[in-house]
Amino acid sequence: MASIPSELEAAPANKASGIGKLLVVVTSSAPDAVEATLDNLGRAFAGQEIAVAAADVSSESVDSVGRRYPNLHLLGEVPGAAPAAGWVLTAADFLNLYKTAKQSESNGCLLLGPEPQSLSAEAIRGIADAVAKGADLVVPHYQAGPREGLVNSALLYPVTRAIFGGRPRFPLAVDLGMSMRMAARLATIAQKFTAMNQNDALMWPVAEAAAANFSIVEVEAGKRTFPQPESTDLNTLLAHIASSLFAEVETYAAFWQRSRVSPQAERPAAPFTLEADTFPDVQPMLESFQLAYKNLHEIWSLVLPPNSLLALKRLSQMPPDTFRMGDSLWARTVYDFILAYRLRTINRGHLLGALTPLYLAWVASHILLARSGVDPEKHVEEVALAFETDKAYLVSRWRWPDRFNP
Repeated sequence: MASIPSELEAAPANKASGIGKLLVVVTSSAPDAVEATLDNLGRAFAGQEIAVAAADVSSESVDSVGRRYPNLHLLGEVPGAAPAAGWVLTAADFLNLYKTAKQSESNGCLLLGPEPQSLSAEAIRGIADAVAKGADLVVPHYQAGPREGLVNSALLYPVTRAIFGGRPRFPLAVDLGMSMRMAARLATIAQKFTAMNQNDALMWPVAEAAAANFSIVEVEAGKRTFPQPESTDLNTLLAHIASSLFAEVETYAAFWQRSRVSPQAERPAAPFTLEADTFPDVQPMLESFQLAYKNLHEIWSLVLPPNSLLALKRLSQMPPDTFRMGDSLWARTVYDFILAYRLRTINRGHLLGALTPLYLAWVASHILLARSGVDPEKHVEEVALAFETDKAYLVSRWRWPDRFNP
């Protein structure tokens, strides 16, 4: 990793002595959301002074909050804040966070993403307490419904867990706690993107922390409103997320090929109650996959080995009531796409577009399993375990791709 520029020079790791000089940065949100978030911060840190930087905060809010919560020291808007992506934390957010933390001489920081008012005071305090105890990266574990965060469940969580050994259930969380050295590391990487005018580039804090051997702590955060991207085109969104994740895998290939994933204690699943309108109709997903099998078979054959192609052929012929994508098939399919991304087997845009119907097949299978009574969270854990089990497959293909040419 490149050295930290002088203006981003890292501060020492946190001292485990209370909250200390804590900075909370609230990214761009509607003014009423910011004021509600400030109320939550006032309650979370009652009797303890913290610094708060918030985009879109009005002078009226500053005066009002100052009267109600004198422990909050409002720094005004985030210096140099760029327009937010609106649904995830981006490179600009991490760079601005660190610059503000340095200016305020903080020794720990929280970054709250879009819709921050939905994060409870208890959750905020839990993140801050973990930072105060010396954690480098604190990631919330949100309570999500069975139809929420499916890209996370299918792709982000199992890949991050298997390849980087990062355990947090939401590796692309929209709220984070950080030590100053973690914030400095992320700012250094973010600066490379912002220098190329890529302010909205995605960042992968869990992978970065794992590669740096920094401590990662996950804390329960309860329910939260998940911000929605402006674009509703699945092809565009999945390509944007997957390309960034695959690039991160490529960047740290030397790390994850050496690392060994330690067995983890089973994560307790949230109570599961199936309701009639819990899940969407899977028929359009199945039809999209079946059509793609006919139209994209030539592209898939450049990426996937014969065994996987045969399994997909059988899958395309299954009736809806028995449609199931095996966990190992999905894991190896994703790994083969990661390898094809690295080798540029085909145009990356076409490659990522060809992944979408396969993802829809996984989603349809996941939903049908849940409808049959399988706990969806239990299934997600089984998928992650399949990715861990088949990591050796990716390592082999990565090191000797010619031996495994389809």
